[in-house]
Amino acid sequence: MMNTDPLSLTRRSWPRWVASAWGYALAGLCTAAHAGTVQVDVLDAAGKPVADAVVFLDSAEASKRVKPLTGVEMAQEKKQFLPGLLVVPVGTKILFPNRDTVRHHVYSFSPAKNFELKLYTGTPANPVLFDRAGVVTLGCNIHDQMVGWVLVVETPHYARTSAPMGSVQIDNVPAGTYTLRVWHTRLPVGAPAVAQSLTVPATGTGTASVRLTGLQP
Repeated sequence: MMNTDPLSLTRRSWPRWVASAWGYALAGLCTAAHAGTVQVDVLDAAGKPVADAVVFLDSAEASKRVKPLTGVEMAQEKKQFLPGLLVVPVGTKILFPNRDTVRHHVYSFSPAKNFELKLYTGTPANPVLFDRAGVVTLGCNIHDQMVGWVLVVETPHYARTSAPMGSVQIDNVPAGTYTLRVWHTRLPVGAPAVAQSLTVPATGTGTASVRLTGLQP
């Protein structure tokens, strides 16, 4: 018997890309319906709130949702890196414009990214690709006081704690089990992010408190 349902007939006549878009939209709605919020408090060894700590959620599924950022810059101004810390998803390209009147020589020997931008002024023609997760410590061969950091993460779920409470909220996190990691520029050089397990509920809020010890002044 011939199917005369107008909606069925219309769907069969849709181009393939429309059907795919419909499927992705439904998948997105399902994900949004099973996403929660993560609230994290970060404290130092004395129990005081820590501002500017980077909080991020790792999992195999989260790594599949990573999308590189575009148009990211870390400038050199007044012989400083500005901003001093960038947090970017893996695969992001960063430009390093020199806005000083003197030349800089930007470099990193970090395992996550080893590179050099030899003495230059202005903006280099090519950005630097950060294609491996980890902490990248930056310096200038000409000005030893210049230090900067790029934290490359394999997740779209990250944020920085704010002052004065040392807390952060990450919204729209799909339900599941994650490794919660916390990192700060004041941790000893080479120290890994502090890690612990965290389960994000399908609705509501998952909470955690993290203690950072050994922070340098």
